[in-house]
Amino acid sequence: MTVTEAPPRGSAPGRPRRTPPRRPRPAPGSRRLSPLRLLGSAIVWLFTAGNLLVLYWLITASFKTPVEIFTKPFALPYQWFRVGKPFRNFVYAWNNAGFGDAVLSTVVLVGLATVVTVAISAPCAYALTRLGVRGSGVLTNGVAIGMGVPFQTVIIPLFVAFSEIHLDNQYGLFVLYVALSIPFTVFLLTGFFRSLPDEIEEAAVLDGASPVRVFVSVVLPLARGGVVTALTLNAIGLWNETLLAIVFLKDQAHFTLSRALFTFYGAASYQSEYGGLIAGVAIVVLPMLLLYVVLARRIITGLTLGAGK
Repeated sequence: MTVTEAPPRGSAPGRPRRTPPRRPRPAPGSRRLSPLRLLGSAIVWLFTAGNLLVLYWLITASFKTPVEIFTKPFALPYQWFRVGKPFRNFVYAWNNAGFGDAVLSTVVLVGLATVVTVAISAPCAYALTRLGVRGSGVLTNGVAIGMGVPFQTVIIPLFVAFSEIHLDNQYGLFVLYVALSIPFTVFLLTGFFRSLPDEIEEAAVLDGASPVRVFVSVVLPLARGGVVTALTLNAIGLWNETLLAIVFLKDQAHFTLSRALFTFYGAASYQSEYGGLIAGVAIVVLPMLLLYVVLARRIITGLTLGAGK
């Protein structure tokens, strides 16, 4: 005796069941791009090409004579083919702009301000996101509002107040760098601390770890990407800061690189030493540009992770 399967419900007996034809999947990269997406891609590539062109001009012009800068702006510099004088503009800028002392002052000031900013902001962000502090949401919003206050609107009262207490120097500038960088750093790190799993922290608490021990031994290693991102972004921002340095720094021995470049601009323009002036700009810009290129992937990943949680 043979057993036959019963036909599925809704189908006539003895007729084969028809299945709808499957649509072929589009090959990768074969999807049609919308006009808006094409326009956006074109704008991004034009912006990138413009930045690369400016970077090429900056590097090549820093090796040229003033005549070459204006007559052959995009040609390769003739100085490259002259033995003994390829770095003449850089030597002139270094000797006449006081970049030797400025590099040391900038590295010390920016390095200390960056480390102190993150050292203060990380515990604040941890307390606002993980310790259940009453009113933490209001405090976090207050920090975000502090990011939107432009320091240009309060620079005159700050200068007057700091002058009264004799802090219109590099020490007062250090305090301002830290104070003005804390809101952004706290807001950035709160995103990382929110993304951390609660189970690891709870396990450490059950093992008898104090909140300080949990923060130092558990939370900070897990948020290493956010800490590195905060350090890098603060270092780049403070390295390029100019207005506060112009207002608060009077002693040339303690000038930052941007402040020294601002002073050098008048002398180089008066003497028509545009090659040396552009070489000075390259000395200020290229170190942070190289730092960003080296850490670009980590910075972008860190910002995406912090914003997505």
